[in-house]
Amino acid sequence: MLTIRKRDASGPAKEPDHQPRIAIGEEGGVLGCAFSGTWTTRTVALVDAEMRKIEKRSGFKTLALDLSQIEKMDTAGAWLIDRLVSSFEKKGVEITMQGQSEIASILLGAVGDAVRREPESGPAKLPNFIIRGLEAVGRRVYEMRDDFLAAMNILGATIRGSQMKLGRGHAVNMAAIFNQIDRMGVGAIPVVVLMSAIVGAIVAQQGAYQLSYFGADIFVVDLVGVLILRELGVLMTAIMIAGRSGSAITAEIGSMKMREEVDALKVIGLNPIGVLVFPRLVALVIALPCLTIVANFAALGGGILAAWLYSDIAPAAFIDRLRVAIDLSTIFAGLIKAPFMAMIIGIIASVEGMKVGGSAESLGQHVTASVVKSIFVVIILDGLFAMFYAAIEF
Repeated sequence: MLTIRKRDASGPAKEPDHQPRIAIGEEGGVLGCAFSGTWTTRTVALVDAEMRKIEKRSGFKTLALDLSQIEKMDTAGAWLIDRLVSSFEKKGVEITMQGQSEIASILLGAVGDAVRREPESGPAKLPNFIIRGLEAVGRRVYEMRDDFLAAMNILGATIRGSQMKLGRGHAVNMAAIFNQIDRMGVGAIPVVVLMSAIVGAIVAQQGAYQLSYFGADIFVVDLVGVLILRELGVLMTAIMIAGRSGSAITAEIGSMKMREEVDALKVIGLNPIGVLVFPRLVALVIALPCLTIVANFAALGGGILAAWLYSDIAPAAFIDRLRVAIDLSTIFAGLIKAPFMAMIIGIIASVEGMKVGGSAESLGQHVTASVVKSIFVVIILDGLFAMFYAAIEF
C-alpha cells in the first residue's frame, strides 16, 4: 500500500491520532472542505458516510479542497477524495485543490487514472464478422509467407550441402544419416506393412462387392493394381510418415530450442540446419521411396488375399491379370512422388520445430501444426501430380 506521511520540518513526525476530520464551509457559491488527520485504510470508514453526504450537496459552482492538514494518506484515502472530486465533476462544478504535497498529487493522480479506466475495461466492441474474417485471412497470408521463406531457406541450405560449420566446411555426417534412416525407415516398416495390407484388402473387398453385380469380378485386379501403385501406396505411406516421423522431428528440434541447444550450436560455430535438419531430410528422401515399395507389396498382398476370399480369384490368376493391368509407368507414377513428399514432410517439420518457443504449450502447438500442415500439403501435392500426369498422359 502506497502511503505518504507529512512531517514537521522542525522535528520528528508527530504521532497522528488516527481520526480523519472534515471541516466544511460555504460562502458565495463556493463549498470549502478542509481535510485533516489520518486518511488510511483503517480510518476512512469513519468519514465515508460524511463524504457521501457532501457528494449529494448542490447549489454552488466551485468546490475548494484543502489537503494541507492531512498527516497520513494511502490509496484508500486518495480513492475517497477522488470519488468526491469525480462526483462533482459530473455535475459541472469547478474543482480547486490546494495544500497537497508532491507525493500526494502523484498518489491522487494515479488513483484517479485507475478509477477512470474502470468503465473502459469492459469488453471492447468487436468489429463485425466480415472484418474479423478478413483480418484472420490477412494474418494467415503473412504466416504462410513467413513459413515459405523459412522453408526455402532450409531447402536451399540442404541442396547446397550439409554445411556443418557456419560459413565453412561441407562434411557429411554419414553416421547421423544412417541413424535417421534406421529410425524413420526401418522402424516404420511394421506399421506401414500393417496399414497398407489392410487398406489394400479393403479396396479389393469393396471393389469385388461392387463389380460382382456386373459379372466383372476380374477387374478388381485392375482397380487394386492401378489405385495402389499410382495413388494410395505412396499417399498412405507419406501420411503415416508425416504423423510418425514428422512429429518426431518437430518435437526433437523444438525441445532443443526450448533448452537453448540450438543457440549453443551457433555459439560453438556449427550450423543448426546442417547438424539437425540435413541428416533428417536426406534420411526421409531415402526412406520414403523404400517404404513406398514395401507398402505397395503389402497392399497388393492384402488385395490378393481379399480377392481370393470374396471373388474366388486365385493368387496365380490375380498376378497374371496384374501383369496386363499395369506397366512400368504405373509403378513409377507413384514412386516419383515419394521424394517430393519426403522433402515436404521434413521441411515443414523442421520449420515448425525452429518456431517453438520456451513453453511446453508452444511445443505441443507446433507439433500439431507440423502434422496437420504436412498431411494437407502432401494431399495437395498428390492432386497436383494427378493433374500433371493427366495433362501429359502419363
